[in-house]
Amino acid sequence: MSREILIAPSILAANFARLGEEVAAIDAAGADWVHCDVMDGHFVPNISFGADVIKAIRPLTAKIFDVHLMIAPVDPYLEAFAKAGADIITVHAEAGPHLDRSLQAIRALGKKAGVSLCPATPETAIEYVLDRIDLVLVMTVNPGFGGQSFLESQLEKIARIRTMIGDRPIRIEVDGGITRDNAAAVAAAGADTLVAGSAVFRGKSSADYAGNVAAIRIAAEAGRHPKLQDMSAPPMRAGEGALVR
Repeated sequence: MSREILIAPSILAANFARLGEEVAAIDAAGADWVHCDVMDGHFVPNISFGADVIKAIRPLTAKIFDVHLMIAPVDPYLEAFAKAGADIITVHAEAGPHLDRSLQAIRALGKKAGVSLCPATPETAIEYVLDRIDLVLVMTVNPGFGGQSFLESQLEKIARIRTMIGDRPIRIEVDGGITRDNAAAVAAAGADTLVAGSAVFRGKSSADYAGNVAAIRIAAEAGRHPKLQDMSAPPMRAGEGALVR
């Protein structure tokens, strides 16, 4: 199933001193979703922000809030993030022993449910919950900190997940080192939703962000349609420019 390419800027790369303005800026810049990376300092090495921050910025945009919970245990916090304004809640397959229960809890809260896989986790970890999810988030860096190289090994995993999903209406989201330089390869592998941090938040204005969002979207569309890529210059390799998150 071919689905519209969506761009989800990660506010982890925004200027936190003016976070509200940054959210409004990416809204105006054409972002499809707002990606919120929640880190607990336990499941992953760093701490980012919690439900109160999401609640504070929720009124600033009508865009989908795509909340990625890099926390363990996760179940005790699902309701707080749902109430804060999350539209999609994604939990890690590695974060606890009862993934199916977590997904049921998210659905019971009236939210769409996603599962994220760290690079070392095989796609078979989600095979038995495919009928409970709306999204698979493939990490193309090890979660928890920026500045890492895009892991090209994950392209084959994306392709395998695309085959596994079949006709189910499940989005494949990719997060980690995404830039205009590797967006084509990611989309060609089967992803339809791209998270980008520093690659979007370069510049100082909404106009700068709009150019960045557009460039990633154009590259991803070209990956789906090789003739479009042939018309653009120059062709890009998956690993180029992938050091930012």
